[in-house]
Amino acid sequence: MSWLTIKDYGVGGWTAGVDPATRARECCAKLEAGAILFFAAPPFELPPTDVEFLLSLKPADSRLHKNISYRPESDLLRGFSDDGSKARVHEIMRNYAAEVRDFVDAFLAPYAGRFQTDYASFRPLEEEGRDLSLHKRNDLLHVDAFPSRPTRGARILRVFTNVNPVKERVWVVAERFPELAERFAIAAGLPSYAKASGAWSGLRRGLSRVGLPVPDRAAYDEFMLHFHDWLKENSEFQQTKEGKEQVSFPSMATWLVYTDGVPHAALSGQFAMEQTFIVPVEALVAPEVSPIRVLEKLAGRAMS
Repeated sequence: MSWLTIKDYGVGGWTAGVDPATRARECCAKLEAGAILFFAAPPFELPPTDVEFLLSLKPADSRLHKNISYRPESDLLRGFSDDGSKARVHEIMRNYAAEVRDFVDAFLAPYAGRFQTDYASFRPLEEEGRDLSLHKRNDLLHVDAFPSRPTRGARILRVFTNVNPVKERVWVVAERFPELAERFAIAAGLPSYAKASGAWSGLRRGLSRVGLPVPDRAAYDEFMLHFHDWLKENSEFQQTKEGKEQVSFPSMATWLVYTDGVPHAALSGQFAMEQTFIVPVEALVAPEVSPIRVLEKLAGRAMS
């Protein structure tokens, strides 16, 4: 089983008799190694009235026809039409992001005060059968990388809750990043990306500093964006069953996963809430298994 069920932490925090510091560090280490940490119910406040309101919205209300997003750092709601419900949706997403942030601060204490709170989202559409271009398909195995938000080696931690009242959310996952990179990174062109590290980084940083809208990507970000697409394009990797596992998350289950290190695909499911965090390498308890360190070891040079 790819997930590790957490039973000694809930809305009220750690259960009596638990050593919080030890357990928090253990959970960080498991996550960083590629485990999915699973809760049968949200370990933070998620009012049923808020969930019911989101479920009452029509998918057509999502302007982007994909998801409703919320940016905590700027308190900005995107992807929802400007009607009488917008203020309520904004409030729900703001409260959700704050609750999940506080949960991560407490549950994963080694990261407390050291991570960046990235976007939150509500995903109203059914994943199965969506008509998307190859690189945008969620039902193909991939590792996450953000085109407009380079991490420069920091990790992408995501917290999901399946708020569908009756239907499971079904994923398939594959071997974790160290094994994945060992198998495919060289064939995917890692040496050339690593070799160009200094030139790319310097050029992009210079353009950014003079005000041009160019993301300040490191060689690591460039390769991970390429690897995301390369894996989706690799039909042999997508079709083989070896090393893969299907996992089904029931209604109101919550799970945490480093999606930059766990190849994953969403096969089916409708209605999910999600909050993303960016965790710097220096905050990790096992930085040696982070994707950037794995790639640097394979390439024999720095990639940030």
